[in-house]
Amino acid sequence: MQKSSGNSLITSKELRFSCVRCSACCRFEPGYVFLSGKDISLLGSALNMETGEFIKAYCRWIPSGENGKFQLSLREKSNNDCIFWKQEKGCSVYSARPLQCRAFPFWSSVVDSKKNWEMAAHSCPGMNQGMVHSADSIQKWLAMRINEPIISRGEF
Repeated sequence: MQKSSGNSLITSKELRFSCVRCSACCRFEPGYVFLSGKDISLLGSALNMETGEFIKAYCRWIPSGENGKFQLSLREKSNNDCIFWKQEKGCSVYSARPLQCRAFPFWSSVVDSKKNWEMAAHSCPGMNQGMVHSADSIQKWLAMRINEPIISRGEF
């Protein structure tokens, strides 16, 4: 089970969120979309690509700060948009999008405190409205990240 601070929203009875597909989390600012083995498999399959081919075309290795390790992330376009974001339709791999994308805003760094939740909500119009998510369902999202760890260099 995910540890959290005493101010954690995880213990809250409910958090509201429904994605409005505004693409604010996919565009404009630099960031990382870290990938698990399952993510690579789903994305490669959706694009009809072998693992190595997919990694070479769409990924980059990011220093993790842990003993010189590197973690796998999607590339970004030169304007900081996600490599899979398209002007005409938004996310071009929406049905196979990575866990990190599917789980937002239920990341440990966001649900750890009311302050972090509200900071994230400033740029996400789907937060604090829409579907009610129980503490149990949020815990399941957090557990998925533990059960589907980010790929480190040398694992693929």
